[in-house]
Order: sequence, then C-alpha cells, then structure tokens
Amino acid sequence: MKLYVSLVCLLFMVVAPAFGIDIGFMYPEETPLENLVLKDAELGCTPVPGLLKQIDAGVGQVYGVNEFDDIYQLIGSSWVQVPGKLIHVTVGPSRVWGANRENDVYKLQDGNWIKVAGSLKQVDAGGPSFLVGVNQYDNIYCLNLDATFSKSSELHFNQLGGSLKYCSCGPYSCWGVNNINDVYHRLNGIPENCKGGEWTKVDGKMVMLEVSTDGAVYAINTVGQIYKRVGIQLSNPIGTVWDLVNISGTFTHLSYDNGILWVLDQPGNVLKCEDQIYFYQFTKS
Repeated sequence: MKLYVSLVCLLFMVVAPAFGIDIGFMYPEETPLENLVLKDAELGCTPVPGLLKQIDAGVGQVYGVNEFDDIYQLIGSSWVQVPGKLIHVTVGPSRVWGANRENDVYKLQDGNWIKVAGSLKQVDAGGPSFLVGVNQYDNIYCLNLDATFSKSSELHFNQLGGSLKYCSCGPYSCWGVNNINDVYHRLNGIPENCKGGEWTKVDGKMVMLEVSTDGAVYAINTVGQIYKRVGIQLSNPIGTVWDLVNISGTFTHLSYDNGILWVLDQPGNVLKCEDQIYFYQFTKS
C-alpha cells in the first residue's frame, strides 16, 4: 500500500520523529513506502536556451533583451522575437515598457511600441499599477496610475528625491541601488501618488535588485552572488536580513515571478530556478 501526502502535511514533520516515522523529500513520482530519507527543499535550476543581457518577469510573462538589443518574449519554452530594439524591458501590472540606447521610453500598446515623453535608461512595471525608472543621471521618476494606463504619449513623470542606478517596486514598497551599490527602500507609493515617502538605507551592497508582484526581493551583490531579502511582509516591508541563495555561478541579472527565479550568468545563459516539490511518505514499522 502506498500513501502520498502533499504540502498540507508540513505539520507532520514536527511529530513524525517521535513516532519513528521517516519523512523524505522526493520528486513527484510513485515510490514505495520504504527507504525514506529526510532532506531539505532545494532550488532546482534548469537551463533555458538563448543568450540575454537583461530579463524581466511579471504577471506570468517573461521578456528579455540580448546584446544586440533584440527583444524576446518567452512563449512556452521558446523565445519569440518581438519587433523593436531596447536595452531594458519590463513587464508587470503596469503592462510592458522599455528603454532604448538613446534613453527613449516606450510602452507596448495594442501590439506596437509607442514612444512616450521622458528619458530613462531603466524602467520597472512591477509596482501596483504605477511605473518607476531612472535616467542617465541616476535621477528617479515614476508615473501615477492615470498616466501609466493613458493612451497618450505625452506623459508627466514625477521626480523622486535621491539618486539610483536601478529601481524596482512591488506591492509593499520600492527598492533601489545607487552608483556605489548601496541599497535603499521607500514606502507609501500608491497608484494615485507614486512618489510615496523617503528613501531609507538598507544594509548590504548590491549591483541590482528586483521586487516581484508578490513583494519578494532578490538581489545580486558585487561578486555576482544572489541574495533574497527574508522577513518581508505587509507589517514589515523592509524585511530583516539578506539570505544567500545557493546557486553556483556568477550572475549579472535576475527577476522573480510566480515562484520562479530567472537568472542570467556572465555569458548571458538563462536559468529557470524553482523550489522542488515536497512529498511526505510514511513507512510501516
């Protein structure tokens, strides 16, 4: 007889040892109830064909650009080229936006790239229906809800105080890094008033970071290691500490969405990383 219990039985991990029951981490395939070993969950990574220099994931979609500024969208397991040239592309609740080598800003509207007023080198559409970005001088700007979803190309960007080379927003707050890799955090940005409060310095040295639409924050440090900010929740949006993510390699860019961490290594190879699935199985004594 075989018995398989899903994640809802996590509580069993606490009481199982007292009853002499082994608990194992297994892949989702049929396995006899014998020979079980307890292991921790790991982040499993699989390569995705293609070379990119920047990647962004949000609302179930994945976009990226390569060294030739070609734009791609991941459809199934294949990259499909999107017309146009960009150095940075972003997808999220604020839809799809990008910036080119001349720092022109574009939004994908009705299947076409529409140039809008403004000059940015990096943009992020992960905020709760507002856009944020930085220009060539590391000035920070955002678009309120009405401008973000406007069909007009004449948009009014709001300047935020501070200086950042990279900025990303999520449902709780915005995060960014400056030109000496200091990390900053900003609260109270809302769709109708994206400027929010003031920047607060956070521990750590990171070259880039991304905030997902569920509030998770991942970052890359100065030697290409990946970190996750732990302890983030509505009552504590700044979290507690940076936790090293155990993925071997040296990485340049990342994005996180729907439980999947997308990372690029130095040559531009793409990795899709996600938690393995827990299965708890019980052995007859």
